[in-house]
Amino acid sequence: MEENKFDYKQFIGFGLIALIGVYWLNTMKPTEEEAAAAEAEKAKTEQVTTQTADTTKTAVVAETTLDLTDSLQLAKYKNASGAFGYNAENVPMDGVTTLENQLLSLKISNKGGQIVEVHVKGQKVKGKFEKLTTYDSLPVYLIKDGNSSFGLNLTTSENRVINTIDRGFEPTYTETDSTKVLSMKLKVAADKYLEYRYELKDDYMIDFTVRSQGLNGMINASQPINMEWKLKSFRHAKSMTYENRYTDLHYEYEDGKDSYLGQATDEEKLSDVTWLGYKQHFFSSILLTDVAFKTATLSTENIVDPEMAEKDVKFLKQFGASIPLELSGGELNYTMDMYHGPTDYDTLSHYERNLDEIVPLGWGIFGWINRFFLIPLFGFLGSFLPAGIAIIVMTILVRLLLSPVTYKSYVSQAKMKVIRPEIAEINEKFKDDAMKKQQATMKLYGKAGVSPMAGCIPALMQIPVFYALFMFFPSAFELRQKSFLWAEDLSSYDTIYQFPDGFSIPLYGDHISLFPILASIAIFFYMKMTTGQQMSSMQQPSQEGMPDMSKMMKYMMYFSPLMMLFFFNNYASGLSLYYFVSNLITIGIMLVIKKYIIDEDKIHAKIEENKKKPKKQNRFQKKMQDMMEQAEAQKKAKGK
Repeated sequence: MEENKFDYKQFIGFGLIALIGVYWLNTMKPTEEEAAAAEAEKAKTEQVTTQTADTTKTAVVAETTLDLTDSLQLAKYKNASGAFGYNAENVPMDGVTTLENQLLSLKISNKGGQIVEVHVKGQKVKGKFEKLTTYDSLPVYLIKDGNSSFGLNLTTSENRVINTIDRGFEPTYTETDSTKVLSMKLKVAADKYLEYRYELKDDYMIDFTVRSQGLNGMINASQPINMEWKLKSFRHAKSMTYENRYTDLHYEYEDGKDSYLGQATDEEKLSDVTWLGYKQHFFSSILLTDVAFKTATLSTENIVDPEMAEKDVKFLKQFGASIPLELSGGELNYTMDMYHGPTDYDTLSHYERNLDEIVPLGWGIFGWINRFFLIPLFGFLGSFLPAGIAIIVMTILVRLLLSPVTYKSYVSQAKMKVIRPEIAEINEKFKDDAMKKQQATMKLYGKAGVSPMAGCIPALMQIPVFYALFMFFPSAFELRQKSFLWAEDLSSYDTIYQFPDGFSIPLYGDHISLFPILASIAIFFYMKMTTGQQMSSMQQPSQEGMPDMSKMMKYMMYFSPLMMLFFFNNYASGLSLYYFVSNLITIGIMLVIKKYIIDEDKIHAKIEENKKKPKKQNRFQKKMQDMMEQAEAQKKAKGK
């Protein structure tokens, strides 16, 4: 929306969880196996995994009837030869079940049946597994330590309000070769329950179902059934300010429209929502539904304390969603998906659900340039080059592609420079008559075949590419934690000097980055070349009432590099590297054009030849001349 990883090493997964026997028991006498099961319950860990890829294990729950309004308490597992059932006095409500693949590890709690931990372990790059960590080499967690809550608020037919977050769910785990399935049931009876069903394959996307069975008439349909999902976003990057800028809430609504809530605290009620995503810059948690939610109230709150030191910041934003669910035939039945993984364009676009809109690539033509040119180009270069070298090669290719535009702009400036003496004569001749001076100048431009706008139009044509690149670098997941020269992470700022603790320069930061300094120097020399050329072709005496453009351009020549220095000190070093290389290449192209391509004597001779030829005016020029002649006539009429 901005990043790459470290060494290509195979990630060592979590150790296999202890195997708890689940078999039927016909005797009441305690056995050694029962003692082992009791020991496991005291440790309050209940995790079931498969022994082989072809083996399916299912935990079967004894039929027991409980009141929905009571706190459902999960019983301890019995030994290998017995069943497990309910024990209302000895309840491991903090028990969790782990669903895990190579990319993702989820922990689902018995309490509330909700996901209480999401560990994004890594990603597949060029067919290899690549481990993911935070800026300080810690595992990447999107949910952990109570930063998220998910549940339903509903009312029973007896008008009792139930919050499923506080209730105990009964887990049933099944595993096959490629799929892990966990059913979490909040039971009223053996055949009457509310179920959350999680299905994990070899992917970041989780099939998620919310449904009920046998509860027809037990839920008060006249009261709202609200699904509530809240999440506080963790900080994962070195720059809290930079990461917070790209942390926001995105959503799709009304048949394909997409938008997002701003950086400030905000709340919005929407219709026909098909997905909503909590984006934490380079990682996202997204909830998708097959059938659009009729309404949803989404909220975001910026919880970062501006006075807090960056090293003390743990959370950036508080996200929230309140979504009314509807009964169908007296039952709940919603088929959804959950995504927990990288905010990577290629990964998200793979699902064909418009999720790539979460990546901030720019609107309109800017987004098209990124999607159909810059992303494929960088992906191709990055497939065989280190990230820093890929940026340099991409910069060279982009500048070569735009070199014809640079050439036309420079030729136009050279022509303006050639006719500068004649413009000076016109200024002197008509110094007391601005209208005649303008008419004479326009006539000279027409005869010489010169247009003052010819130098501006090529520059304007480059703006979409420059803006697209400005959006691309902060959003490129491929740059995350990829180093180049002294920059440890091209998706974050580089540091050559860190100011002492507590010291920071307003608008600049608490460090010095070298790439923005180099980029600023390159921009200064580029502007000195182009601005000097433009100023030399301008009318020296300013028209009455008009600002002195040459002075304004001179100020810009110094102001722009200074702005670059301050603005980009906290931006991704990959972006500063691009601007540095880009301006060096542009300066080189302009020097080649000036020394080997442009011949001012030939240009002057051609202009003189053009003056002798009858010049046919285009519609715009004719209209401008007519307007000036009318203005001149009106002026004379008033003078009489």
